[in-house]
Amino acid sequence: MLNNGKFLAFDTSTDVMSVALTDGDSVWQHTGPGGAKASSTLIPAVLALLAEANLALGDLRAIAFGRGPGSFSGLRTACAVAQGLAYGANHGSGIDVLPIDTLMALAEEARFQSPAGVQSITAMLDARMDEMYVQRYESHNGLLSPVGRCELIRPENLPADENGLFAGNVFDVYADRLPTSLNQRTCLPTASAMLRLAPALAASGHCVNAALALPLYVRDKVALTTDERAEVSRGKLAALAMAATPLA
Repeated sequence: MLNNGKFLAFDTSTDVMSVALTDGDSVWQHTGPGGAKASSTLIPAVLALLAEANLALGDLRAIAFGRGPGSFSGLRTACAVAQGLAYGANHGSGIDVLPIDTLMALAEEARFQSPAGVQSITAMLDARMDEMYVQRYESHNGLLSPVGRCELIRPENLPADENGLFAGNVFDVYADRLPTSLNQRTCLPTASAMLRLAPALAASGHCVNAALALPLYVRDKVALTTDERAEVSRGKLAALAMAATPLA
């Protein structure tokens, strides 16, 4: 009988690849370049952790992966690797996969790093193209529940709740366009956060067949046209010019 506490998890949605493995007691971790760069390094990292832990894929309850939102290439890598590993486990009979929202993993990492008592966490990832992915979560007894849906917004349109924690990788990128009063914590979604989330998610029926290892795309368009990039550059230059002009 499989130990329900044995999970493999990985996230490649950002510039940092995060991989973690647990046997229910100990945790083994690895970090490296993420996004598109993870396509050549993720599987070797997974195999190295399995060997270090003396575990086989077939021993696992499920393979958890960051399904998005995030890097287009990174999400495709995560889904493909999760699907391939899951199909190949148990001599081809397969195991389940566990899709986890990257913003939930980010919120869990922020909750874990923060003092006890944090109840509201707004997870934010840089979506490039002058926008952010934003999702709010409520924490009750260490469990996270989403509030509303993930949004794609411009930094200046962030609805600020002075009593909540704001976590993510956007504070340096958009420092001049976010409220200065935010209670903020810089962090990323991590595989170790996914391992903490996995048992409760698996128990509540979130594991699925490997065929359903699919990415979550919040934005269909993944790049600006040449004209659109030029327009963004003109807007930034205009903003800098206005900031440099002394008041009359």
